[in-house]
Amino acid sequence: MKRSKETNHHHKFVTYANGPSLEEINNSVSIPDSDDFWKNLIAFSGPGALVAVGYMDPGNWVTSIGGGAKYGYLLMSVILLSSLIAMLLQYMAAKLGIVTHMDLAQATRAHTGKKLGIVLWIVTELAIMATDIAEVIGGAIALQLLFGFPLIVGVTLTIFDVLLLLVLMKLGFRKIEAIVVTLITVIMLVFIYEVVLARPDVPAMLKGLVPHRDILKHGQLTMALGIVGATVMPHNLYLHSSISQTRQYDRQDDDHVAKAVRFATWDSNIQLSAAFLVNCLLLIIGSALFFGHSNQLGTFRSLYNALGDSSIAGAVASPVLSVLFAVALLASGQNSTITGTLTGQVVMEGFIKMHIPTWARRVVTRLISVIPVLIVTIYYGGNEIALDNLLVGSQVFLSIALPISMVPLVYYTSSEKIMGPRFKNKFWVASLGWICTVLLTILNFQLIIETVSNWF
Repeated sequence: MKRSKETNHHHKFVTYANGPSLEEINNSVSIPDSDDFWKNLIAFSGPGALVAVGYMDPGNWVTSIGGGAKYGYLLMSVILLSSLIAMLLQYMAAKLGIVTHMDLAQATRAHTGKKLGIVLWIVTELAIMATDIAEVIGGAIALQLLFGFPLIVGVTLTIFDVLLLLVLMKLGFRKIEAIVVTLITVIMLVFIYEVVLARPDVPAMLKGLVPHRDILKHGQLTMALGIVGATVMPHNLYLHSSISQTRQYDRQDDDHVAKAVRFATWDSNIQLSAAFLVNCLLLIIGSALFFGHSNQLGTFRSLYNALGDSSIAGAVASPVLSVLFAVALLASGQNSTITGTLTGQVVMEGFIKMHIPTWARRVVTRLISVIPVLIVTIYYGGNEIALDNLLVGSQVFLSIALPISMVPLVYYTSSEKIMGPRFKNKFWVASLGWICTVLLTILNFQLIIETVSNWF
């Protein structure tokens, strides 16, 4: 069979890459030899769910519910826009992995020097740590709300989540995907149930999906920036470019590669639509139940209490709603633990080519995230407002790291030299990618300035 230019490119990249990304699961999931759309979609579905988790993690919850409580349905359009940007970026990330056989960390390291590679690794690790802080805090508070554990115990218990992941990896990557999808379904069902009880104003809700100039007012813009900043996560770009390579297909046949890109995109867009729905449900709950009470909803505990307080949530308030909220919070934390730990592995191997035992790498990744939360918890005696401030501060690292992830992603996937003529971004896709990169960079730096000015 005659090999194309792109095929030769693939070989060249594999020699750069210092081994496949996430070697133990790379090329491990078989694909049916069939042209049936639904069979292929089912076989390729899974990586998108692990990516979608990052778009509905505990870090989004207070922002989305708070946005609804403060401004009603106005910011629904911001969630829609954030989700569309996410779909574009995740499509590029999956395509980079499938076409070049490298994840984003490996591709970046292949085109930078050793010193710059180490700097980028440190910044990316800080971003993963910042993301993980939200999961640790969310998980610890959920354990306290459900079982009455002191926060210090809850934070310590989250370290053992890593052991759960080690067991799951032995079962195979498909099992991990199934568990993540199950937890996402639990979260979605909880919030659909709560929204149905809340009886939202459907016409106002649909109207909120259309952008309105009121979003540009100072307070609304600040909240909108918070939603965008909490939605588009840099670590997801590294993760998706790696786990998109878990499927088995003929990597030297461009038609098979094109098929993998096509179905990875379907998978990603379907799962991100589910994340969009969850974020909309959160904002709808905020608007339908808590409009006018935004000053009472600063922490996870205050949200938990408000769902059971008839003076705030009205006639639908009940302890059942509060418990379901805590269950969904715990499910979200568990999901994000799985993806955060995998991403830590991807960036460590990709940027600094460090290969240490799987269990050690995962324990180190988790400990790095737990230490700052433990310090704040002990120092402030388990004060939730202090933990909430830590959570807000952690978003600053995400804001700094996002352009560092987006710029190389858009550049590499738009390059004919790297992707080949068939798989490089079309002009309009590349243009949209650069517009989103510039827009999000400006918005994120604006968010940093506002966050820092609020501290002083």
